[in-house]
Amino acid sequence: MMVRICIDIGHGGSDPGASYKGRKEKDDNLKLGLAVSQEFRRHGILVDETRTTDITLSLEERSNFENKKKYDFFISFHRNAFKPEQANGVETFTYINQTLKAKNLAHKIQKALVGVGFTDRGVKKANFHVLSETKAPAILIEVGFLDNTKDNQLFDSKFDEIVKGISKAVLDEIGIKYEECSQPEILYRVMVGSYLNKENAEKQVLKLKASGFDAVIIPYKA
Repeated sequence: MMVRICIDIGHGGSDPGASYKGRKEKDDNLKLGLAVSQEFRRHGILVDETRTTDITLSLEERSNFENKKKYDFFISFHRNAFKPEQANGVETFTYINQTLKAKNLAHKIQKALVGVGFTDRGVKKANFHVLSETKAPAILIEVGFLDNTKDNQLFDSKFDEIVKGISKAVLDEIGIKYEECSQPEILYRVMVGSYLNKENAEKQVLKLKASGFDAVIIPYKA
């Protein structure tokens, strides 16, 4: 059976969410949500995002989007705010009448993000619209405080680890092993020169080979 996850990317468009020193929550949410979606797709999971660009969506539009299909999980991405530089850390929310699946996933994601370096503010219950009006086991993640410099530095410097931590937690909950992304080997070619006369090119190749360098002639149109 194919796994399907709904990624809710908080705020957007005319709703920036939290803002601090020119930084907007809607942008961080989009960057993180799309990166996690990419990891899920790499592991064969079907993913639908409530938004993939900077558009405005109401809470009702988000829950209606989720209710159109059957999802294994609904995950909403946010960043927190309080008073500038006075609060920090990560917290993960489930609905008041949470399911066991939502509770288990929330604790796994919370643990993963604390492992990255965020202060542990715990797993909490809330009556947020996107938690109460969605059908799938639902969680909402507040990935650090946008109005806290250290949390922003952590979000930026450990971004790949945050994406991996969230992805691994979800994959573990649904029974899929996380596979590291293998990077293709990069080779760097050194170009010595270009010649109009093929004979001159061949002489240069002989010189290079005599000096112990591997050399070939590659014709191309200028």
